[in-house]
Amino acid sequence: MPARHTTAAAARAAVAAAAHATKGLEAALRATAPAEANGSKTDGRKQRWTQHKEERRTELVDGTLEAVRVLGADVGMDEIAAHIGVSKTVLYRYFTDKNDLNTAAMVRFIEITLLPRLTETLVEDVDEFTMTRGVISVYVQTISDEPEIYAFVTSSNYASPKVLADSEKLIAQVVSYAMTDRLSDRDLDTSGFETWAYALVGGVQLATHWWMVERRLSQEALINHLTMLVWTSFVGITEVGGSAELFNAQEHPLPHFPSDAAP
Repeated sequence: MPARHTTAAAARAAVAAAAHATKGLEAALRATAPAEANGSKTDGRKQRWTQHKEERRTELVDGTLEAVRVLGADVGMDEIAAHIGVSKTVLYRYFTDKNDLNTAAMVRFIEITLLPRLTETLVEDVDEFTMTRGVISVYVQTISDEPEIYAFVTSSNYASPKVLADSEKLIAQVVSYAMTDRLSDRDLDTSGFETWAYALVGGVQLATHWWMVERRLSQEALINHLTMLVWTSFVGITEVGGSAELFNAQEHPLPHFPSDAAP
């Protein structure tokens, strides 16, 4: 594919799409806060108190992330509270239980670490192959840099399936938007972009999760294999103009392998 210069408008649109998707995670975070009494009239004092609680929750979540980095993914509420310098009672004043705290930590990690890095890479003025490898590298590197936090927020004991699904949806939406922006002006059928974005994001996430647990190959090898998978998918899609009908109408023999070439 020829290189394409990303316009400032496209960059702003991609960032706006990411910001819009993030609202779902912010709502999930707010939903974990203690509910206000129904039917009570909102006044200035209540609004200030609500803002204070949200700010305090954020401080405690940031402290939790730091505690996990230092003490490990299996850290308990007592250890988290001690590391932050508060009593466990304070934690339970803002979080109903460890599931609640875990959910808030997951949201915070995505909002302040993963999403900004991915968004920045998606709007860089580079050719499509460089962007593809860059996005994969950023995702793998971000997860690799924070192994304890990754294990903490994806723990089967505490992780919220809804927020995990929301995080996958968020990333897939941003990738889908980037694909549309990059490829829709090339007279491609874009009806499959959302499907492909979810499939690619899900595949990269699952492969990275497997790698984080098993570590059977180097980080560079993982990035190489994932880039090969994603890029060849893009090439195959563009060769048929994104048309499933044209793809299905073709014959599908395996290509010649490099070893079949004559010496």
